[in-house]
Amino acid sequence: MTSTVPNAVEHADEQQPPITMFGPDFPYAYDDFLAHPAGLGQIPATEHGSEVAVIGGGLSGIVAAYELMKMGLKPVVYEADRIGGRLRTVGFDGCDPSLTAEMGAMRFPPSSTALQHYIDLVGLETRPFPNPLAEATPSTVVDLKGESYYAETIDDLPQVYRDVAEAWNKCLEEGADFSDMNRAMRERDVPRIREIWARLVEKLDNQTFYGFLCDSEAFKSFRHREIFGQVGFGTGGWDTDFPNSILEILRVVYTEADDHHRGIVGGSQQLPLRLWEREPEKIVHWARGTSLASLHEGGEPRPAVTRLHRTAGNRITVTDANGDIRTYQAAIFTAQSWMLLSKIACDDSLFPIDHWTAIERTHYMESSKLFVPVDRPFWLDKDEETGRDVMSMTLTDRMTRGTYLLDDGPDKPAVICLSYTWCDDSLKWLPLSANERMEVMLKSLGEIYPNVDIRKHVIGNPVTVSWENEPYFMGAFKANLPGHYRYQRRLFTHFMQDRLPADKRGIFLAGDDISWTAGWAEGAVQTALNAVWGVMHHFGGATDATNPGPGDVYDEIAPVELPED
Repeated sequence: MTSTVPNAVEHADEQQPPITMFGPDFPYAYDDFLAHPAGLGQIPATEHGSEVAVIGGGLSGIVAAYELMKMGLKPVVYEADRIGGRLRTVGFDGCDPSLTAEMGAMRFPPSSTALQHYIDLVGLETRPFPNPLAEATPSTVVDLKGESYYAETIDDLPQVYRDVAEAWNKCLEEGADFSDMNRAMRERDVPRIREIWARLVEKLDNQTFYGFLCDSEAFKSFRHREIFGQVGFGTGGWDTDFPNSILEILRVVYTEADDHHRGIVGGSQQLPLRLWEREPEKIVHWARGTSLASLHEGGEPRPAVTRLHRTAGNRITVTDANGDIRTYQAAIFTAQSWMLLSKIACDDSLFPIDHWTAIERTHYMESSKLFVPVDRPFWLDKDEETGRDVMSMTLTDRMTRGTYLLDDGPDKPAVICLSYTWCDDSLKWLPLSANERMEVMLKSLGEIYPNVDIRKHVIGNPVTVSWENEPYFMGAFKANLPGHYRYQRRLFTHFMQDRLPADKRGIFLAGDDISWTAGWAEGAVQTALNAVWGVMHHFGGATDATNPGPGDVYDEIAPVELPED
C-alpha cells in the first residue's frame, strides 16, 4: 500500500519478518502469549467461581472478562452505554441494515497481531481500507489552498509532495534511528530495541511533534512542514498532532500502525459482541457452553458504576446506577480514566497519589465524523472529458479535512464519510447538528467537485459523533503531551502490583488510556492481557513455565524509567 507520504524507509528485502506492535516501550510478544497451547495461566481451584468486577464493556473490558472466565473466575461486567466502547458500529434509519457507519475505530493495521488473534477467533473477515493513495483506493484528490490534484499514486502528485515524503524519511532516519529500530522490531531484538528507545526517550520526552520537524534540516522549509501537516502520511494530515509528544508519533511509525489498514466486514463492534456471546472450547470450572452473556442476568452487563471504594480486607466495593452494591476481591477498570475524576465517586485510597496525578494529566484528542448513506458508489463513474473518477477519497484544508468513500460493490448502496476531523477541526463542528454539519460539508465538497451533485444520491439521514461530547468518553483517545512519559509509565505498569503498598492493590487499570499505543485497538487488547495477568497473580495463580506472561518477564523488559528530580 502506498501512503500519501511514506512513514517508513523503503526496504528491499521482502522476506524480512513482518512488523508487529512489539514495543518499543514494552517489547513483549502478546501474539505468542495468546497463541501458546498452554494458555494464559491458571488460578488455584479454591478460587474458581470467584467474582471479579470488570468496569467498562469496550474491547479491553470484554477481552479481559473473556480470558478471566476461561480461567474459572466469574467476571461481572459493568457498562454504562453499550458493549463495544469506541468500537461503535451504527446503521441508518430506514436503510438496509447491512449499510453501516464506523463511528469509532474503523481501520486496523496488520501489526495489531494480538487484536487479530481475537478477530480470527470469532470468525470475522477484514478487507483493505480505502486510505489516501492506498491500493484499495481507486483515486485520491489532494485539495490545498484552492488547488486540487488528482492522483492514483504519489507519482501523480506535484514534485513538492515527493519532496515532503523524502523530508519525512530523512527526518525519521536522522532524528529517530528509524532503520535500526525497524530492523530490531522485526527481529524482536529486545536488547537493541531497549538500547535505541532508552536514548530517544531521554532525548525527546520534552519535544513536540512540530519541534521535532523544525529541528530537522530536511524540514527547514515552512512550506514543506505545512504540506506535511495538511496531507501527512498513511491516513492523512497530522497537523492536529503537532502539539503532542514526538514519542507518540514514533510509536506509530515504528510499528507501522498507520499503514496497510484493513476494515472489519460488517463493522468492528461485532468483535466485542461476538466475544460476549462466545462459548470457549477450553474453559476451566464452568460447564461447556458457558459464555459471558450466560454468566449475566438476562444476558446483559450490569449498569453504570456510580461509586468505587475500598472496604475491609482490602476489597473493592462497587455501587451501580441501580443502587446495587457488590464487593469484590479484585476489579479491572477499563473505562475512560477521567470517569474516575468526574462521573464515579471514588475513594482517594483506590490508587497511589502519583497515579491519580497521572490520570488527571491524561491528554485527550477530540474527534468527529459524519456519514451519509448513498444509493450507489457513484464516485466510480468516469468524467467524460478527463476519464477520471468523478469523485475521489479527498484530503483538503477545507472544513471537511478527510472524506472517505466506502462501498460493497458497484450495484449496492454505499456510504460516504463526509468528514473525519480531530482536535480544533473537530471542535469547529461541535455546536452543529448532524444536518447542519452535512450542509457545510456538502458546500465544501461542492467547491472541490463543482460538477458532482452528491445530494441527489443521499438516501437517508446523516449520522454523526463528536467524541469529546460523549458523556462516557469525553474524547476520542489519549495522546501524550511533551513531558508526559512518566505519567504514562505509571499507568501502564500499574498491573505490577507487588510494587504497590498492600492497601493499594486489587484494582487494575486497562484500556486505551493505559496503553502506549493509544488510538489503536491493539493497545486495548495488550493492557487487557496485562490486567488478566495481574488478576491471576492477585488470586495466587501463575502462568505455565513454557509461556511466561507480561508480569513474569517484566523486570527484563520494563519501560524506561526517567528520573523524577
